Amino acid sequence: MLQKILPFLTWLPLAKKSWKDDLIAGITGTIIVIPQAVAFAMIAGMPPVYGFYTAMLTPVIAAIFGSSYHLVSGPTTTSSIVLYSIISQYVHPETDIDAFVSLAILLSFMAGVFKLVMGIARMGKLVNFVSNSVIIGFSAGAGVLIAFKQLKHIFGIKVPQGSTFYQIIEYITLHISETNWYAFGVAMATLFIALAIRKIKKISRLYMLIAMVLGSLIAVWLSNYGSGIETVGSIPSNLPPFKLPDFDFMNMRMLGSGALILATLGLVEAAAISRSIALHTHQRLDTNQEFVSQGISNVVSSFFSCYTSSGSFTRSSINYQSGAKTPMSAIISAVGLMLVVLLFAKYAAFLPKPAMGGIILLVGYNLIDFKHIKQIVKSSKRELTVFGATFLGTLFLDLEQALIIGIFLSLFFYLERTSKPNIAELGLNAENQFVNLIRDNNAQECSNLKIFRIDGSMYFGSIEKIADYFSNLYEENKTQHLLIVANGINFIDLGAAEWLTNEVLKWQKNRGGIYFSGLKVVSQDILKKGGFLDKIGEDVFFPDKKSAIKAIHKKIDKPCEVKVFKECKTI
Repeated sequence: MLQKILPFLTWLPLAKKSWKDDLIAGITGTIIVIPQAVAFAMIAGMPPVYGFYTAMLTPVIAAIFGSSYHLVSGPTTTSSIVLYSIISQYVHPETDIDAFVSLAILLSFMAGVFKLVMGIARMGKLVNFVSNSVIIGFSAGAGVLIAFKQLKHIFGIKVPQGSTFYQIIEYITLHISETNWYAFGVAMATLFIALAIRKIKKISRLYMLIAMVLGSLIAVWLSNYGSGIETVGSIPSNLPPFKLPDFDFMNMRMLGSGALILATLGLVEAAAISRSIALHTHQRLDTNQEFVSQGISNVVSSFFSCYTSSGSFTRSSINYQSGAKTPMSAIISAVGLMLVVLLFAKYAAFLPKPAMGGIILLVGYNLIDFKHIKQIVKSSKRELTVFGATFLGTLFLDLEQALIIGIFLSLFFYLERTSKPNIAELGLNAENQFVNLIRDNNAQECSNLKIFRIDGSMYFGSIEKIADYFSNLYEENKTQHLLIVANGINFIDLGAAEWLTNEVLKWQKNRGGIYFSGLKVVSQDILKKGGFLDKIGEDVFFPDKKSAIKAIHKKIDKPCEVKVFKECKTI
């Protein structure tokens, strides 16, 4: 129970063995998060220092209470954009930055409370409705998006802040003549160095870190020629201060709906990222615990001047690809950022953005899971549609909209499949075995008893097809008794139970009857609790086909024209 409340007690013993891998991944994460913290704060309309505050504190809290070993929390593009769109309806940062920051921190606190409540209410199971095709499409789309967002640093072209995927392509295409070839050279050199080092087994896990250092040295050398390579720039040298959010009731009421939206989207994003990495690591995730950790990190960090955070796709991917084994890497990265800010701020300011762009370009490529994509293409058109819609949605829409589209399509195809259960008519073959009549033309069925198997659950979505089948049988006016082989029926809902009861009573009154063999106890539950069993009688249920056939033939009042079973001969 204590490990469930404090998940770090589970992975902390593992960190004793993997601390070297976690240290390397943590240092790499520290280098990467510096420019991101500045950029994301600017996207959110906040001063850059608040991006650093958020990147210092939230990863530590989320790592302590989270379940994923590789998810790194902090400021993200999505949370920053959504926060800005919510707050800017009431206050604009250019007119009153203090009021904007105050509302942003209050909004972050409220979103954290919603996340925490959703986790405690065990709403993490909702994430189970996100299929693997959605996750793979989301990962691939995010990989392409992450890579293209680095093109401005790689080409040294000043693409407008917050540009979309197609706007980035359009802008760079129109301004390709403005390319800074020094910046391009640094980015490509860093990329090729990373690819080369990754092939050297002894130092392969250091490939990102070494490439980043060497790329930075190349940039310093080129600066002697007036290269104009953009660097991270000035970094504030202080830690997050303790300050209570402004708990104004009117403001809280005003931001209520926005906080719920921000919380929901942040949780979906964090869950999708952790699941996409878990596809490779095969780690068993506890999404409820992940919801709780995101909630606690947002609530606590809001008391230290941090704005809303979620799981970061870029940093989580870099964390995993750098060889991290436990959440200790996220803590090391956060502590490393604190040390950089306090001790090395003036040196970190010279980190070249093109070198980081080259590394992140590789990270984006690695997010595209070509192996699983090929499986999707070969195996199912439905899954390919889900993958394609999510992938394209990630590129051309908001990340949340892409996920919602993917989830909706997954549920639609699931309902479509389950609404058409397979109904197999059974007969006895020469080897005295039950087979599908379609598969064996020589199999025979008793003239007074039709036996068929329903493969699928009976619920509001599937009842139409099953009802049509029964209606056709009834109109044929030949079959006296029906035996449903019900082993494949996993559950029966209330609407299906009511329809089934009426159908059984109709056959009992006008024909012979409808019987069931092998119906699962869980499927009988609704029949018992709903009082339907009292209406149709318990004598229509049998444990297996053999006992059902024997009992049904005792009720048959006319000779069997086609004698298939030994019971038929006694008529």
